Amino acid sequence: MRHESKQLIRWDDLDAFGHLNNAAYLTIIQEARADWTWYSRRPLGLEAMFPLMVVARAEVDYLVPIYEGSYETVVSIWVSRIGNSSFDLTYEVSSAAGVHARAKTVQVAVTPDTFKARRISDDEKVFLNTYFEESPA
Repeated sequence: MRHESKQLIRWDDLDAFGHLNNAAYLTIIQEARADWTWYSRRPLGLEAMFPLMVVARAEVDYLVPIYEGSYETVVSIWVSRIGNSSFDLTYEVSSAAGVHARAKTVQVAVTPDTFKARRISDDEKVFLNTYFEESPA
C-alpha cells in the first residue's frame, strides 16, 4: 500500500529558471512524510508514528519539470526497506502531466533525549510493513 498526499506548489518554490527549484522537491516530500506519519492519522484518532526521526540520506531523480505555481501534485510514499533502527522511504511526485520526480530517503528513528539512533519498535514495524513494497532493482 502507498500513502498519497496532495501537495500544492507555491509560487515562491519556482526559481530564476522558471521551474520548481531542486531543493523544493525535498520540502514537498517532507510535507508528504509529515502527512503520512502525523496529520493523516489525527482524524482517525491515531497517535503519530515516528514522532522523532531524522533523514540520514536523500536522493532525488528529476524527471519532468514543473513550471507553474499553484500546481497540484500528489506525492506517493512507500517503505522499501526496514532495518533495525532505520528504514527507506521511496516517493513519486506526480500530476496529471505524469511523474515529475522520484526520491528516496533513509530515515533513522531517534531517542528524544540524545537524538541517537534507537531500535524500531514492534508497533512501528507493523506500521512500516503496511506500506512495504519492494522497489525494482
